[in-house]
Amino acid sequence: MDYQPLKAHRSFGGIQGFYRHESDSCGPMEFSVYQPPQIADGPCPVVYFLSGLTCTPENFTAKSGGQRIAAELGLIIVCPDTSPRGAGYPGEEDHWDVGTGAGFYVDATTEPWRQRYNMYTYVTEELPDLIDRNFPTQGPDARSIFGHSMGGHGALVAGLRAPRAWCSISALAPITAPTEVPWGQKAFTLYLGRDTDSWRAYDACQLVAASVHPNTILIDQGGDDQFLNQLCPERFKSACEQAGQSLELHIRPGYDHSYYFVSSFTENHLRHHGRYLLKG
Repeated sequence: MDYQPLKAHRSFGGIQGFYRHESDSCGPMEFSVYQPPQIADGPCPVVYFLSGLTCTPENFTAKSGGQRIAAELGLIIVCPDTSPRGAGYPGEEDHWDVGTGAGFYVDATTEPWRQRYNMYTYVTEELPDLIDRNFPTQGPDARSIFGHSMGGHGALVAGLRAPRAWCSISALAPITAPTEVPWGQKAFTLYLGRDTDSWRAYDACQLVAASVHPNTILIDQGGDDQFLNQLCPERFKSACEQAGQSLELHIRPGYDHSYYFVSSFTENHLRHHGRYLLKG
């Protein structure tokens, strides 16, 4: 095997597992995989969930309730970590919004971050390859991706940069214009340097202008989100309208940025992906 099993739990007839492996892109990494009961009958499609700032593979896995819907539909759910850990770089542990738990799903180009902070390659190439080699998936043609906050940013970027690689994309409260807001500017300066032209490759509003996804993008956003000024859903809506990208955007009154919000709409997103992954 290419990984080390850490623990496993029975959940809605399937298995929720946690694993560790040595990544070429990022060094030692952990991830979780939910395998629904349908794997007894054959391979299943995969949905990748990217978590937000400060999170680990445990957050969505323990708090979202997604296993219930995945078990009903026959979907594997993979949750990677949000950054490398323990690299020992100066400043890695000093801030909650950069460094540990905050890889921003980019491939860093500055020193020392470029040595291990290569989360874009990890979540779009290395981890999917590992999953397909070691778990009962239907392969590269049956993958979808979604995420929350920083992870929503990562999902939009992954899907728009390689629209044929992902059957569907969705996001919960994503950072849609990171080049224009403090969270993204701080992270991109650290990981990518001060050449702002290089930042455009990780900005969903910039990317959709050049490359649309063939299927509808789904976004749920809390109307009372305390970070709304960092997320810019209306800016992304405008960018999609100008580009001709089909977008389903829901502003949910009264909801904030927490996992109470995420768990309330996880089912909505898994069913969205199921419509594209299970068309047969």
